[in-house]
Amino acid sequence: MIKKILLLATALQLMVSCGTDKGGEAETAENQDPKIAKLKLQPGFKAEHLYSPGEAGTGSWVSMTFDDKGRLITSDQYGALYRMEVAPIGSDDLTPKIEKLKIQTGEQVADSVVQMGYAQGLLYAFNSLYVMINHWGDEEFEKTSGLYRLQDTDNDDQYDKITLLQALHGAGEHGPHSIIPSPDGKSLYVIAGNHTDLPEDVATYRLPKNWADDNLFPQIKDPRGHANDRGAPGGWIAKVDPEGKNWELVAAGFRNPYDLAFNELGDMFVYDSDMEWDLGMPWYRPTRICHVTSGAEFGWRTGNGKWSPAYPDNLPPLMNIGQGSPTNVMYGSRANFPEKYKHSVFAFDWSFGIVYGIELQPEGSSYKGVKEEFLSGLPLPLTDGVIGPDGAMYFMTGGRRLDSDLYRVYYDGDDKVEGAGTALAQTDANKKRKELETYHLGAKEGAVEAAWPYLKSDDRFLQYAARIAVEHQPVDSWQQKVYDETDAIAKIQGAIALARQGNSNQQSKLLQALTEIDYVSLNTAQQVDLVRAIELTLSRMGKPNSASQQKVRSYLASHYPSETDVLNQLLSKTLVYVGEPTVVSKTLALLENPQGENASVMANTATEAADLILRNPQYGMDIAETLKNMPPAQSTYYGTVLSGATNGWTPELREEYFKWFYKAFSFKAGRSYIGFIDKARQGALSHVSKSQFEMYNEMSGDSLLSSSGNDLVSNAVQPKGPRKNWQEEDIEPLLADGLKNRDFEQGRNMFLATNCITCHSMRGEGQNIGPDLTQIGTRFSPEDMMKAIIDPNDVISDQYNSTVFTLKDGNSVVGRLISENDSEYKISQNPYAPDVIRSIAKDQVQSTRMSTISLMPPGTINRLGPDEVKDLLAYLVAGGDKENQIFSGQDQAEAGQ
Repeated sequence: MIKKILLLATALQLMVSCGTDKGGEAETAENQDPKIAKLKLQPGFKAEHLYSPGEAGTGSWVSMTFDDKGRLITSDQYGALYRMEVAPIGSDDLTPKIEKLKIQTGEQVADSVVQMGYAQGLLYAFNSLYVMINHWGDEEFEKTSGLYRLQDTDNDDQYDKITLLQALHGAGEHGPHSIIPSPDGKSLYVIAGNHTDLPEDVATYRLPKNWADDNLFPQIKDPRGHANDRGAPGGWIAKVDPEGKNWELVAAGFRNPYDLAFNELGDMFVYDSDMEWDLGMPWYRPTRICHVTSGAEFGWRTGNGKWSPAYPDNLPPLMNIGQGSPTNVMYGSRANFPEKYKHSVFAFDWSFGIVYGIELQPEGSSYKGVKEEFLSGLPLPLTDGVIGPDGAMYFMTGGRRLDSDLYRVYYDGDDKVEGAGTALAQTDANKKRKELETYHLGAKEGAVEAAWPYLKSDDRFLQYAARIAVEHQPVDSWQQKVYDETDAIAKIQGAIALARQGNSNQQSKLLQALTEIDYVSLNTAQQVDLVRAIELTLSRMGKPNSASQQKVRSYLASHYPSETDVLNQLLSKTLVYVGEPTVVSKTLALLENPQGENASVMANTATEAADLILRNPQYGMDIAETLKNMPPAQSTYYGTVLSGATNGWTPELREEYFKWFYKAFSFKAGRSYIGFIDKARQGALSHVSKSQFEMYNEMSGDSLLSSSGNDLVSNAVQPKGPRKNWQEEDIEPLLADGLKNRDFEQGRNMFLATNCITCHSMRGEGQNIGPDLTQIGTRFSPEDMMKAIIDPNDVISDQYNSTVFTLKDGNSVVGRLISENDSEYKISQNPYAPDVIRSIAKDQVQSTRMSTISLMPPGTINRLGPDEVKDLLAYLVAGGDKENQIFSGQDQAEAGQ
């Protein structure tokens, strides 16, 4: 008991924490299962906790499917498959009957051997269990990534045949993922991340295969090496027959989508991931819901080469969600839920523990979405989910060897839930788009005549489908139509198709046709399409002759700068490419005074970035730091564009430009930001004379950078390790000999290296996000300190608690309650900017609860070796006092006497 009291007090000193989100309708029950109590549910919904794989020793589950007998089949991310019978909803005993699947192939296999598993996709269909293995293969489990089929050939209810349908090259978190049945039930769809190669034997490409980077922006690959060897098409979706023989590429250009779902009209939806290291940069793309049509391209390219969603040669997202880690996607048509949920896409975010419900509403040939926070929990690392035969939602948590749990959510309210609900009405535009998509399978008579009129459609998805249909036809059957076309919009789209599919000998003629279009008669979106068509003609067909370059310069220069960011981005990089001399001075003016809708690339998302910080501080603190001092995203773009400029410089302009880099290094953004700025700086330096190199190198901030160029110079000494995943059972042997003769300097260095100083102060140095630690050693033992560091969520400090506000619109907000009056709450959400206050009207709040998530993330000492941990603890015991006797032969007990 004394130990517990000490630990509580220690946690009060060490932790910056949140509280307990109990969610649902019966959360006030004192004896409620804490695994249920942490869930926030919509009114009328209830949750049941069915099983804990981690507690049962069956791994960390990441995929699931129901078989034809209503049994749930699941997979451990790094282990075996399991099959279970789930008790009916509301049963007194929810304990499932569970078995580890053993495949009886005639060979005697030990129980400990994993015969089939490591699956990130499972599907029962065609009297078979399809398994998408995501694994490189090793001694523990020899099978490698690919699509496998398990069958029961003798009808004894045990699988006895394993068939590899398709080997896939790629594994890990960006490897192959889910398997989904087609809407007509005759084939399969598979989805893979951008580290997975397309199968070599793909027979049909709905998205034409001649993909390229298609970007005049100076290419900078991620300075830290992520995905540097990966190019187009990025993540992809393919259709395949049940035997795995006929592969058809449906769409590509994703980063790392995990799952997909179809609605009742046969339209597909995907939740694609962001690149968190790009946070705060102009090419950052938030996690987003995509309506994936035939031949769709979504513009992922490595490094800074990602396309703007405004570009006409890729499709925009249905909705930007925000920061997170997308996993499962499902559609609610088979759920026994109220009507709106039967028309909703449910998208799972692993990082921040949210199931988003996006209600679809037809709009033209596509949809618009209305977002709701359907379910959430702190913490809740969501992996996979399905709608069960009983109409309930089943979902699991886990992944990365985290504790895993299986839940069921069902509706128990007053609204009608039985039946299929009212089907979404198919619009005429949706029907027409699908007619055009029948021409995406190759050359077909009548395709050009059918598609060409829709090149001028103001429906983005319909227009895209028409252009892809044209591109699939022989170029000589429509090339002249581009030049003969009198409608500017159709001409632009035809030119995009010709730039992508035509011969480079058409470049001069194509540029001539495009520069004859009356630019000012077009609206902004049409101007974007036009300049993009010019960019594609240049990037696809090579550097043009001097006459064509002059033609492009004369045509575009007077329209730069524009009033919109996306146009300025396109115009600036295109004009730099063709050597326009005025682009330097114009772009520098924009560089110093960035304006426009892209001033903050973290805006315009369905979930506010600040609201994510306290949901998972392990990831949220990066967002917090970025929000505190985020670089102007447009300036980063312009600074990078100018790194490739060779015409139009004066000594004054060069000095202004290189001084900008020095300033740019002062901002905080994603992990790769400094490296990207330095790579642009190095590109710019490559264009100055040798005699001026050192001057501009120093002027631009070379002295600020570490040797790698990926970080700013830090005086903090980094841990030597060896790295260890420290656990409570390690505390007693570590401290068995006390803390005599510890190293003060190393202790202080570890205090800095573990970022303690970013939240806490010691002897007046550091931050006040958490409590001052100067006196911590006079009252608490090293054992209790280390326990609190290892598991900061174990005991909660009221002093630094955060509150979860459940709103009447179904969403929730998390923040530290600063004050309240009769009408509103005042909360702070960013520990690095505590003065930024958000108001919440009390009449919009349904309930408030405390959270149990500490702002102090776990694993802060895992980079430290045993001696480094001891020195850190001694530094805490001494309260940062170098003269404390713990550094001169006495242990902490003697030093405290």
